[in-house]
Order: sequence, then C-alpha cells, then structure tokens
Amino acid sequence: MIFDKKKRNLILGGVGALLVLFVIKSLFFGTGQVTYLTTAAKKGTIEENVLATGIVKPHRLVAVGARATGRIVSLKVAAGDMVKEGDLLAEIDPITQQNDLKNKEAALANNRARLAEQQAQLVLAGQNLARKTTMLKNQAVSKADHDAAETEVKVREAQINALKAQITQSEVDVETARVNLGYTRVTAPFDGTVLATVVQEGQNVNAVQSAPTIVILGDLSKMTVRTQISEADIVQVKSGQDLWFNVIGNMNRRYNGRLEAIEPAPESIRNDISFNASAGTSSSASNAAIYYNGLFTIDNADGALRTYMTAEVHIVLGHAKDALLIPADSLGARDKQGLYTVRVLQDNGKIVEKQVKTGLNNKVMVQVLSGLEEGNKVITGERGGNGTPGNTGRRRGRVL
Repeated sequence: MIFDKKKRNLILGGVGALLVLFVIKSLFFGTGQVTYLTTAAKKGTIEENVLATGIVKPHRLVAVGARATGRIVSLKVAAGDMVKEGDLLAEIDPITQQNDLKNKEAALANNRARLAEQQAQLVLAGQNLARKTTMLKNQAVSKADHDAAETEVKVREAQINALKAQITQSEVDVETARVNLGYTRVTAPFDGTVLATVVQEGQNVNAVQSAPTIVILGDLSKMTVRTQISEADIVQVKSGQDLWFNVIGNMNRRYNGRLEAIEPAPESIRNDISFNASAGTSSSASNAAIYYNGLFTIDNADGALRTYMTAEVHIVLGHAKDALLIPADSLGARDKQGLYTVRVLQDNGKIVEKQVKTGLNNKVMVQVLSGLEEGNKVITGERGGNGTPGNTGRRRGRVL
C-alpha cells in the first residue's frame, strides 16, 4: 500500500510538471502559428484635410469710444441689446461743450458786427475821398488832405479783410465746438449687438490722450473665424480651399465654408527684435511653435455662433468618392518612385507583396490609385502564437 501510494504521487507530480512546462512553452514560445490581421480593400469616400484650431469673432467688432471728456450721465444700453446705426448708446455731461459753443458763437457774432461797422466806415471814407478828389481838381483842398482821405479808404479795406479772416476762423471754431458737443452723445457706428458695457453712469471719462471705451459692439449676422495653421501644414494650404468646422459646444453641427485669406506672416512677427527693440529676445519666444492665421467668414443668421467660441477647423486638401481604400497602417516602405509596399494575403494562405500607388491619405485610410483590386486582403498587423504582436508577418497563419 505504501508503495502504491508513492507511485501514485510520482505519477501525479510528473503530470503536473508536464502541464507547467506546456503553459510556459505556450506563453513564451507560442504555438508556432501566426494570426494575421487583415482588411479587405473596398470602395468608399475619403477626405484628406488639415486640422487647425480657430476663434470665432463677429465680422465687425468695434470698441466704441468717447471723444469727449466728462461724466457719464446716461447709459442707454446693456449687454445683449440690438441697436441700429445712429442709436444713442451713452450721453456725457454736455455743459462744458455747450458753454464752449456759446462762447464761439458769440465771438463769431461779434466779428460779424465789427465787419458791418467797418464796411459802413468804408462807404463813408469812399464818399469823403470822392469829395476830396473833386475839390483837389478845383484846388479847393490841399494834396495832403486828399492823400489822407485816400489812406483812410485803404485802411478801412485792410480792416475789412482782416475781419473776414477772423470770421472764417470763428466759423471754424463754432463748427469745432458744435462737433465737440456732438461727441457727448455716443452713438452706434453700425447695426449690431452690444457685447459689453465698459462704463457705468456717473463715471468720469477722459478723452484727452485716448478715446475711453464705452461699449463693445459687434455685428453677429456674420462671423469671422481666425484659424491658426501650423508651419508644418501651411505649405499645403491656400486661399480658396473648401473647409468645414465644428464648435466645441456642438460637435454634431457642421459648418461649411471656404478659406478666404492667409496672413503672410505669423503673429509672432510683432515680437521680432529687429522691428521692436523693446521686445527683447527669449528662448521661449525663439522656440515657440509658428502658426499662420487663416481667415474666413460664415453666415450666422440663426445666432448659433457666439463671440470667441473655439472652432475645430478642417481645411480640405482633397476629396474622392468611390475610391479604393485600405487602412493607412497597411502601408509598408516607400520606394524612390513613390510606391508603397503592401502585403496581401491570398486565398491559399500565401502572402504576396504588391507595389501600390496612393492618392489621398487621411492617416486612417488611404486611396489606392493602382496596384490593388477591390476585395484584396491587405495585412494590417499580426499576432504571434502566444497572442503577442508579431514583427515580420512573414509566417503562415490564419486570418481574422
């Protein structure tokens, strides 16, 4: 009995060891069979595009400023209000400007009265000169008296000319004062929406050095998207290309448009020390990524697009329908002629390499122009017999 028990234990131990060895062999050495991952070449639609990020802004965006100095006595609008061109947005205390206008109008009236006086004096001096001329012919007056009368006429004429010049200046002063009075009424320069009010009633504004902003006004009927295109992609992009975009708040809605313009230099040119000595240089600035601004306008009749939304822009480089497509990760090496090597798994289990000419490539799918037929099974990857990814994909195996 003791012998039988020992024998049984030896047999069980041997079987267990064999099982462990089998598991280790399966995990580390595999079964010797390779599983190929394949995808059939098929017809479909492909689009290749450049992805960029943009900011949505109103087509017209203006900071409406005050050109008069004084206290805000009335603010007529609030954020979100719709206004028409010429509508009153705010009013600045006009007392100073009104008084200045009155002073200028009084000076103009005074100069006009003085002109009338001098014109009357000129008429009188002319009559006196005429009498002196007649009397001089009759030798009833001396030559000196005649010359004095003639000088009086010339003096009156000179005074009249001087007053006319003063009147012209006074008229300009009155017009300037009238315009300055008009500046106390801040009006909308175009139809739009009040996006923000920057001041409050009772606040003092000073327009001596710069025009302080009263409200920010935007025309939301159309929106302009300023999109940043990386220097790696800019060589493929040009004005007139079709595009589409989504906004982060609604990725399900697609807006279609066309690239209208590309700015010739990146915004970082403003920091170039050769143009702006105060900008200085820094390693962060010199190593910063370079982006070029692309611009396009989109209708916003329903008001769905809002100011400063973030847009994910897809600039279309190419589009093809009914194209023969294969996965991009099935492409192998590229030769000098620009052809790619693709491995195809045949029905008999053999693998053949084919040279294919490609077209559009969106990094997911690739358009095949020649070298493959619809239904060809291209190898996209492989797994070794132990379930781990293989490297060469040269060994025969089964197809998934």
